[in-house]
Amino acid sequence: MVLAEQFFIITHQSCELWLKQLGADLDAAAEALVPPGDPHDLELGLEFLLRSCELLKVLKEQVLVLEKLPLRYFADFRPRLDTASGAQSAQFRRLTVLLGNEHHPGSLYEAFAAATEYHGLSVDEVCRRGVEAGVLHRLAEALVDMGNGYWHWKVAHLALVSKMVGEQGGTGRSSGVDFLARRVTRPFPELRRLRGKVHHS
Repeated sequence: MVLAEQFFIITHQSCELWLKQLGADLDAAAEALVPPGDPHDLELGLEFLLRSCELLKVLKEQVLVLEKLPLRYFADFRPRLDTASGAQSAQFRRLTVLLGNEHHPGSLYEAFAAATEYHGLSVDEVCRRGVEAGVLHRLAEALVDMGNGYWHWKVAHLALVSKMVGEQGGTGRSSGVDFLARRVTRPFPELRRLRGKVHHS
């Protein structure tokens, strides 16, 4: 049981470290996109975004690893978690500000929209032009991939919690699975909407 708790703690501490790196990379990406940015800056921003997409895969794998934690051992030490909750993570809150959700665009998307405008295009035009928009198109695709990666990570976490705690209340006085389900959103809704228009035009 001691090893099980250690396994749980190490996995979550590792996630916090990866979240810190992810936040730093996304901050750097947003900074590179803010005008006046030359093509070199945009390519640099793209590099940070592509690495961030890979980091989201790492975070998802960390969640899947936790599925190997025997339920009987988790039930033993879960009461000691008390009010601790992943939602309290400063790193996670920072990520939410960067990526946004259905209610606000997020600072990363705002930086991308500003970059497209600075280069004489709108996000809508970038989506319609596709590869003709060059690095701006690649940036848009990277943002979509990142949004999907974030969504996959959160769904994996939701599935894990559902498996481990069922209908019990969550830590941090949350309602558990229902609380997490409401927080599973996909970033960059406006970008996804504009890309969808292209496929239906």
